Amino acid sequence: MGGWSVQRLTMLVFFLQPIAFGSWLPRIPDVQQALGLGPAALAFTLLGLPCGTLLTLPFAGPLVGKIGPRAAILYGFFFYAIAVSLPAFAPNPTLLFVALMLAGSSISFLELGLNVQADAVEKSTGSLIMTKSHGFWSVGIMVGSLIGSGLAAIGLASHWAILLVAAINLPLGVIVALLLPLVAPEAANKAEGRRSAWAMPSWALLGICFFVFGITMTEGAMADWSAVFLREALGADGGLAGLGYSVFAFMVATGRFGGDTLKARFGAVNTARICGTLALAGAAILFIAPNTIAALFGFAIIGLGVSVGFPLAVTAAASLTDRPSSSNVAVLSFVALCGFLIGPPVIGFIAEHANMRLGLLALVPVLLVSLLLTGRLMVKQRAADHNPEAEIPGVL
Repeated sequence: MGGWSVQRLTMLVFFLQPIAFGSWLPRIPDVQQALGLGPAALAFTLLGLPCGTLLTLPFAGPLVGKIGPRAAILYGFFFYAIAVSLPAFAPNPTLLFVALMLAGSSISFLELGLNVQADAVEKSTGSLIMTKSHGFWSVGIMVGSLIGSGLAAIGLASHWAILLVAAINLPLGVIVALLLPLVAPEAANKAEGRRSAWAMPSWALLGICFFVFGITMTEGAMADWSAVFLREALGADGGLAGLGYSVFAFMVATGRFGGDTLKARFGAVNTARICGTLALAGAAILFIAPNTIAALFGFAIIGLGVSVGFPLAVTAAASLTDRPSSSNVAVLSFVALCGFLIGPPVIGFIAEHANMRLGLLALVPVLLVSLLLTGRLMVKQRAADHNPEAEIPGVL
């Protein structure tokens, strides 16, 4: 990869990281069927992923600061390749929960290393790459879900399929990690030391957090339930059931790559309102979708609608002056993660007592709240050399 700039290498590793996990998402219905799980039981086992993430985050920050982000990415890929392959091998719901905990732990550690590395590249080169890097992450998880759907279509068992993708992805990730420049651990520690986790958030920050909660709750719901929805509500089989999340992820990436242009033309608030309206429209389309094609269109509209919500919220939170911007972004990131993790079990419990269409309809109230709170994104522009997205503590 001689001649590749450090910016391109960073974006490449963002692209590679979610591929193996993306290949798991279309196979969730297969694992559900193999273990005989209803929607509520599946929702409970899926809680293993957020449990692993939340238990790891308090320790991941100091560890990444100690060893440096490149080492975190390098070692993280080994742990991740093993852990992300385990859920499909689980013989019962308990071990599925444990396997997902390990997967969540590995993902949170690796993603934290990615964000710290991207932040260091931005500071050393003066070029802003964080938003584009997140766009490439979206492309990566879309590619992973497409690969998973393709392997399902040819009949390869879910456990062997995910293991195969992880085995191929591992050396690629390691090679790119080795090519990344070294970042002194002291610099990472110094950046961590600027964060304040104890000051009470302001009402302005809470408004931004409630805005982003609905956005990330929708993202989490799409990741875990899109394939199940297509199978249970519309009878889609095999690879076709996995296309829902692929379409959603593609539109999220499209929105992120074009988000800066929309913001420059319409402003943050109007951009958020346009996208929020699209997300609500997409949720309504899913509820009434008579066939798979209509549902895929709904997934596309939702993906475009939620694509820029988190980056816009990060800019707004970092622009508040009541506390250090890094502290505000840390609070926002925690709330965003909670939204991403709470959505899937809520929908699963509703689907257990009603049906999958009503389960996904639960996204409408939270998206409506997000739409009503778009005015909270009106902020003063910070200095041109400040990039608040570089302060995101490990949440993609």
